[in-house]
Amino acid sequence: MKVTKKKLELAVAEEIISEEQADNLFDFFKALPSTGPSFDFTHVLYYMGGLIAIGAMTLFMNLGWESFGGWGIFFISMAYAGVGLKLTESFKKNGHFIPSGICATFVVALAPLAIYGLQQAMGWWPDDTTYREYHHYIKWHWIYLELGTLAIGAILAWFYRYPFMLMPIAVTLWYMSMDIAAMLVGGRPDFELRALVSMYFGLTMTLFAFWVDIRSAKSGDFAFWLYLFGVMAFWGGMTSQHSDSELSKFIYCCVNLLLIGVGVIIVRRVFVIFGAIGCSIYLGHLAGEVFKNSWLFPIALTAIGLAIIYLGLLWQKNEEHITRKVRSYLPLPLRELLEERTT
Repeated sequence: MKVTKKKLELAVAEEIISEEQADNLFDFFKALPSTGPSFDFTHVLYYMGGLIAIGAMTLFMNLGWESFGGWGIFFISMAYAGVGLKLTESFKKNGHFIPSGICATFVVALAPLAIYGLQQAMGWWPDDTTYREYHHYIKWHWIYLELGTLAIGAILAWFYRYPFMLMPIAVTLWYMSMDIAAMLVGGRPDFELRALVSMYFGLTMTLFAFWVDIRSAKSGDFAFWLYLFGVMAFWGGMTSQHSDSELSKFIYCCVNLLLIGVGVIIVRRVFVIFGAIGCSIYLGHLAGEVFKNSWLFPIALTAIGLAIIYLGLLWQKNEEHITRKVRSYLPLPLRELLEERTT
């Protein structure tokens, strides 16, 4: 929970602390170095600058760099990485942990470009595709870039331990899920296979994120990006599945309801958002296909909505008791994670 001046004033009003203590506490908390992101202008500038720099060497890379040749791309990438690591250490030494983490993330994002340059220089590149296509097209030979990025990212993340460094790792895992499908069929996979691989790979990434979440609960939010791209890949793959069976579509709705429940339990909004979108898609299917000529369906849906609101009221009244009861049945590591997340 973020401590603000307003909350300290409320504590003074309740006579929990004195006004002088509130002022001293506020000054103390304000003087502490910022170790986590927050929505203020300074952090917006940090992340905006960092994302522009990362995007310049990834999404916005143009064909002009091909004129440097393989060795040129490799050594320029290594020089950029050296500057990034130097800035990482400098910011870290001065207690500027957010820009330090962004610079370390920039170094990880450079890994596929450096590996591409090395492969070009050594004559190991299998066709005439360029690095610019890495972020746009599915190819089996991107696997080497992805494996190298994961290895470098894991080493740097273990050494520096900044949660934002998991972002390029999560994106790389997402890319890998699509490229593995291409590798399995020896070319460009059909849509159904890509959706299936994405779904199972996303589920695996989400379970891995949950394991990371439990292990790192007290040291930082290292699972955020893994959850984001894991749920995105799983939900996207599941939603892309085609079936004419109403039972399958109902199961799809149930899985989305389960996502909402899991998101509420482990306090992760990404599950709730995608689950809610999935439920809306299913309700849209019912309204547009199954009950399109029924005057009773909108009335029934309104009643269901009001019933859910009433359940929300009941939950608000009994939340503490129900939460305490449910958590008593959970494993100790998960219980500690939830207590850490909600305090």
